[in-house]
Amino acid sequence: MSTTAGPRYPLVLVPGLLGFVRLLGYPYWYGIVSALRRQGATVFPVLVSSVNSTEVRGEQLLAHIARVREQSGAAKVHLIGHSQGALTARYAAALRPEWVASVTSVAGPNHGSELADYLARRAPHGSLRERLLSALLRGVARCMAWLETGDKGPALPMDVAAAQQSLTCEGVAAFNVRYPQGLPDTWGGQGAAEVNGVRYYSWSGTLQPGVTNRGGNRLDGPNLACRLFARTFRREAGHCDGMVGRYSSHLGTVIGDDYPLDHFDIVNQTFGLVGKGVRPVELFLEHARRLREAGL
Repeated sequence: MSTTAGPRYPLVLVPGLLGFVRLLGYPYWYGIVSALRRQGATVFPVLVSSVNSTEVRGEQLLAHIARVREQSGAAKVHLIGHSQGALTARYAAALRPEWVASVTSVAGPNHGSELADYLARRAPHGSLRERLLSALLRGVARCMAWLETGDKGPALPMDVAAAQQSLTCEGVAAFNVRYPQGLPDTWGGQGAAEVNGVRYYSWSGTLQPGVTNRGGNRLDGPNLACRLFARTFRREAGHCDGMVGRYSSHLGTVIGDDYPLDHFDIVNQTFGLVGKGVRPVELFLEHARRLREAGL
């Protein structure tokens, strides 16, 4: 396939929990946006509430899509969401499918996160632990808002409790009842490739000892955090990226669910320090070529 032209429609990149566009110039999608643009794609990394419900973030994303369509002249966009960004993209596509050519879930908790369930059990609503965790997340989110240099829009609302509920297995199950597009009918299966004219795709990774904890990840703190978080998993113990389970990530056409990538590596964090076995930027470039070859 040629690498000199991008997809027909713009790519809108949607970050996950505590997401950003650029912090003091440092990009969330490290090396990904520039690589996609060099390949010929039109790319818009967008900012939504770093801590809030999927529905609130989804409404913000719809406003971004409207602006991208106006700015680019394109009738539709491709939505690529990382982590909670995948749920956010699914919401937008469900409400305005005529605006969306495809939704791609990258390590998206499409059936919930066992880590979120663990935190809900350990810090139940109204407890001291819950208040401390909420204060910590609000503080981090406020600091990130001050440091954001990639989006100069107004301050976005925060709701820690709503964000946590949106990521638990129970919360996502309720979300899925309302917005089932692209979900598999069976656990671990593939979903419909196209619903209401929108193509659905997903890929994700797993922690693989001797691979994901080698290479650049010897120096990468988030990889250690993912290895610690992985201990909270029960149903998908040994089959997660530290925050999202392998089968929980499935949506539409599953491109791959066992890339040797932790939850941060899959978007080339931190500073491109990743383990061995796969180059995460190349997964995005391959997907852009895939969309173009599909006429999208």
